[in-house]
Amino acid sequence: EVELVESGGGLVQPGGSLRLSCAASGFIFSRSGMMWFRQPPGKGLEWVSTINSRGDNTYYADSVKGRFTISRDNAKNTLYLQLNSLKTEDTAMYYCVKDEANRGQGTQVTVSS
Repeated sequence: EVELVESGGGLVQPGGSLRLSCAASGFIFSRSGMMWFRQPPGKGLEWVSTINSRGDNTYYADSVKGRFTISRDNAKNTLYLQLNSLKTEDTAMYYCVKDEANRGQGTQVTVSS
């Protein structure tokens, strides 16, 4: 059974940083591309970033490009998302996603002064 558990969210001031983690189990993590999505309050789910299985190709939504960095540690079965220069509009529930059928419970990021 696929399990994805996010952590690292919290309350941060504008301009601050957070690092999100996603612990994966139940599948061969090193063979799977992974994604981060987010859902702002009252809005739909939006794609944030994708990383390939080896971690050498990454893709970002224009809204986060240059501020967020996706990475992975295949030895630890863990996906990361480094969030820098946070803005109030980054406030959302952030989800680790393997595919349409598998995503975590989410971790809340709130950017507020």
